[in-house]
Amino acid sequence: MTSCWVIYNGSLTSDKFKDQAELLKEAAERAGLQASLKKNYEVMMDLGQGVDSRPDFVVFLDKDILLAHFLKNEGIPVFNDPEVIETCDNKAKQYLLLANHSVPMPETIIAPKVYPAFTIRDSGYYEQVLDRLGLPLIIKEGHGSFGMKVYLIETAEQFYAKTDELHGVDYVFQKFVATSRGRDIRVNIVGGEIVAAMYRHSETDFRANITNGGVATVIELTAQQKTLALQAAYAVGAEFAGVDLLYGDNEEPLVCEVNAAAHIRNIYNVTGINVADAMIAYILGKLG
Repeated sequence: MTSCWVIYNGSLTSDKFKDQAELLKEAAERAGLQASLKKNYEVMMDLGQGVDSRPDFVVFLDKDILLAHFLKNEGIPVFNDPEVIETCDNKAKQYLLLANHSVPMPETIIAPKVYPAFTIRDSGYYEQVLDRLGLPLIIKEGHGSFGMKVYLIETAEQFYAKTDELHGVDYVFQKFVATSRGRDIRVNIVGGEIVAAMYRHSETDFRANITNGGVATVIELTAQQKTLALQAAYAVGAEFAGVDLLYGDNEEPLVCEVNAAAHIRNIYNVTGINVADAMIAYILGKLG
C-alpha cells in the first residue's frame, strides 16, 4: 500500500496546525493510502542513518526547511518542494521572483541588510524610501504568517522606530494599497488549477486575514484574477499555493503574497471545497 507522511510543526501549540495536518491525512486515507501524522521533531535528521520506515511521499506543512531538504536528499518526494517552501517563507526572496516574472504587485523595495548594533540612519537611504513610497506605507518582515509581522506605518516617527527595530531582519517596504484596505482574496491552487477561492474583509484592521478578525465569503473570480493567481503560483514554482490578491486602482488585481503551506480549514468552511482531496489526487497523479 502506498504510504505518506503529513508533517507539521510540533512546537506550535495552536490546534490549527494539527487540524491542517489531519485534513490531509483524512484525504489520503479516503484515497486508499496509509497516512501518518508526523511532528517535525519526530523525524530524526540523523545524517549517518537516514530515514527509518520511509514513506512513498511527504506532504510538508511546516517551514522546517532543513528537514524538508533532508527528506528530499533521501530521495523522498516532498510537496511542496523545499526550494519553494524556502522561497515563500521569505517574502523578500518571493518578491524578487514575482518581479522577475513581471507579476503585478504593490511597489516594493527590499530593505538592505543592516547588522544589529549598526545603523544607516544618517545615510539618506530611508529618506529616499519615504520619498518614493510616501506615507502611509507597509513594512513586512521576511518571515511571518497569518498577517503577523506586517506593519502599517502612518508617520515618520513610526517609520524610523520600526526600521531601527528591524536591524538584522530581512524585510521589505511596500506602497500601501489604500483601495484594498481591509479586503483581499485568497485563491487556493493545486497543480496549476484553481480549486477554491474566498473573499476576505475586515472592518477593524487594514489586513483581511481571518486570524485578525476578518470575515470570509465565497467569491466568483474574474478572468483577470484567475490569470494573476496562476501566474503568481507559477512564478515561485508552487504546486500547492494560497495566493492572496489585493484590489488596486479600478479593482485591478495585485499579488499580495504566495503561501506555500496555506491553511485550508477556513476555505473549506466557507466554500465547502476540501482542497486536501485535490492535493492528494494531484500527488498520486504525478507519482503515477
